[in-house]
Amino acid sequence: MDITFMDETNSLAPEKMQEVDDLLQFAADYLKLPKTTEMSVTFMDNDAIQVINRDYRGKDRPTDVISFALEEEGEGEIPVIFEDGENPLPRELGDLMISLDKTKEQAAEYGHSFERELGFLALHGFLHINGYDHMTPEDEKEMFGLQKEILDAYGLKR
Repeated sequence: MDITFMDETNSLAPEKMQEVDDLLQFAADYLKLPKTTEMSVTFMDNDAIQVINRDYRGKDRPTDVISFALEEEGEGEIPVIFEDGENPLPRELGDLMISLDKTKEQAAEYGHSFERELGFLALHGFLHINGYDHMTPEDEKEMFGLQKEILDAYGLKR
């Protein structure tokens, strides 16, 4: 999977970015995504993510992770088929935005490492751009179960 990383804060150590990449690559293999799959991850601060949360979700406060799935079908839209033909298009999942400020705050609040919280948020957003959500109790059970399964299989414990 091809992941484009951007650190708008210029504060995330390269090895931390590599850890996120390793986890998301593991998750992509776990979900059996095509190797040509693409996505992006942007690390930002609370001020930047608050603007996105306000403008796109109508919530004027910082949040931990926002995901924009490119494959979501809106009403009347035709889904894009990526696998057809000799030269199939790469599958573009979408974009994740993660607040490093919130990552630090929540790691302290939940009593685990920054690395664990960053991995959790990246995987959570990754599952969202792969069509999982937690709007109903059934969906929440499925998504959170898969999230725990992947984190456990990868070895990223609390």
